[in-house]
Amino acid sequence: MLPDLNSDKLKEECGVFGIFDHIDASALTALGLHSLQHRGQESCGIVSYDGKNFFSERRLGLVGDNFTKETTIQKLPGNFAIGHNRYSTTGAPVLRNIQPFFADLYTGGISIAHNGNLTNSIMLREKMIKDGAIFQTTSDTETIVQLIARSKRLKTIDKIIDSLFQIQGGYALVMLTNKKLIGVRDPYGIRPLVLGKLKKSYVLASETCALDIIGATFVREIENGEIVVITNDGVESIKPFPKIKARPCIFEYIYFARPDSLMSGKSVYEFRKNFGEQLAKESHVDADIVSAVPDSGVPAAIGYSTQSKIPFELGLIRNHYVGRTFIEPTQQIRQLGVKLKHNANSSLVKNKRIILIDDSIVRGNTSKKIVQMMYDAGAKEVHMRISCPPIMYPDYYGIDTPDKDQLLAHNMSLDEMTKFIGVKTLSFLSIDGIYKAMGYQKRNNLSPEFTDHYFTGDYPIPPLDQSNRSVKDNQLSLLSNIR
Repeated sequence: MLPDLNSDKLKEECGVFGIFDHIDASALTALGLHSLQHRGQESCGIVSYDGKNFFSERRLGLVGDNFTKETTIQKLPGNFAIGHNRYSTTGAPVLRNIQPFFADLYTGGISIAHNGNLTNSIMLREKMIKDGAIFQTTSDTETIVQLIARSKRLKTIDKIIDSLFQIQGGYALVMLTNKKLIGVRDPYGIRPLVLGKLKKSYVLASETCALDIIGATFVREIENGEIVVITNDGVESIKPFPKIKARPCIFEYIYFARPDSLMSGKSVYEFRKNFGEQLAKESHVDADIVSAVPDSGVPAAIGYSTQSKIPFELGLIRNHYVGRTFIEPTQQIRQLGVKLKHNANSSLVKNKRIILIDDSIVRGNTSKKIVQMMYDAGAKEVHMRISCPPIMYPDYYGIDTPDKDQLLAHNMSLDEMTKFIGVKTLSFLSIDGIYKAMGYQKRNNLSPEFTDHYFTGDYPIPPLDQSNRSVKDNQLSLLSNIR
């Protein structure tokens, strides 16, 4: 298998979607998942309910390759459905880990789709196994299922609340029972979840772009720590947790969310342009053109160009049709590496001083190859500007990040990174700069508005499983960030 050519990018783990009481529930869920494909490309699943029975179809691969009217969709009858896209970060994807999960409880069937990561799932899992629980998967989502099943509460919603008080981490959950569609967002609101409406049918989704594709209107974001319960009577809001300040994941704004999605009342595209404008204010350098590492660096590059008055040009062209199993990974192909995905626009970059904009640097290997590609195409100078601060710490709330020893910024100074990547100059957007671009004066160090531990090491939720890593290394190899 060819290594992921975008491996220097952080990976979001999942996208979730659900719709209540629509004649085309499964087909609309497939469309919603299709628009959320960027959040997980390795597997997908849908569970539907027809008023009597639950139906489940789970597949490896892309939504469009698996959920078609002629095949899979017709096996998912009913007016109620939830769906899930998955990105597994450790080992090979396997069918048993594909969501949504389904379980028969005493109170009836329940299906769960989960975006995020629990920071105490290994500890909970170990305790339940000692008490006799049998786990069928290596996903921490099953921990939630087990907690709901083992709760002594009588009503399903009370069982869910009981389980939520035992888990920690970043999560957005969409659940389907025989009477309800339920959405849950973690107490800090780290992982995103929105509510929409299609005529009389309510919709839950990770991003608003999934509402757009089915023609639904955006109602509002689910609040941090909120449970929404959708029934035939409408939408009920439950807030069982003590009220705390929301801290959504800042990387949703920087990279993960689709540019056409709305977050905090603005399009993600606007935020990313603002990052580029602020970057130009902080670290401008004379050059002939501004270019982007496509596609994620494009909005910031446009913002940088607007602020600096240097023309934006497509110095790099992206091939959108590279698969992860495209060709056998011989040494020669590995050396070609990034050229399978990006190629320099030689006639444009030759003899030019170029400011190359990207949204982040993780390991730095891809950046290094792209810079060399630009020089090979005849660039006179290459300056790199990054529209977020240096990534120095790993994530434990649902994003696949390397350990600290593999993060370039954690192990090298700015001068060392500049030499490693091979650029003439390198600059990152400052931590206060990213907050300014989002409408704040600067970062409030005592009470920050976002989850930004990738840059600061300020973890809002203690990563309990990681703190016991020396004891649980074997379990972590299976369970940590595996959804």
